[in-house]
Amino acid sequence: MEISSVPLHKGQLPWRGLLLAASLLIYWSSPIMVQVTGEAVPPHVAEGANVLLLNHSLSETFLIFCWYKGETADNSNEIAQFIMSITVNTTGPACSGRERKYPNGSLLFQNVTQNDTRAYTLQMLMQFFDNTKASVHFHVHHNSL
Repeated sequence: MEISSVPLHKGQLPWRGLLLAASLLIYWSSPIMVQVTGEAVPPHVAEGANVLLLNHSLSETFLIFCWYKGETADNSNEIAQFIMSITVNTTGPACSGRERKYPNGSLLFQNVTQNDTRAYTLQMLMQFFDNTKASVHFHVHHNSL
């Protein structure tokens, strides 16, 4: 099959050009989306034990992650923050001193109490300044010993 040298009628576009334009438009306009997921390990823990809030969103595209008490990302509920580019860890007003932060976005609670039973929110600021977050719950029960 030979490509015609006949000029196109007004309003017609060559298919290859149209496909290329559509492909580039899709590529340039699609942000990199990362699903933030986490889990409490274990989800039910005895008082005095440890629980790990595990971040499953292992991505090199995040710039900052923050953990909050509750389901809202409010500064007064901030437990910890980690800034990747300068490897800075900070603690917020909701930090009890029993939390340990990890560079992968996970948070370890040591010596948990009944008051620790609640939702916790992980918020991540991604490379293209997209905010994404997920909530993780765990329950502390009385130690039967």
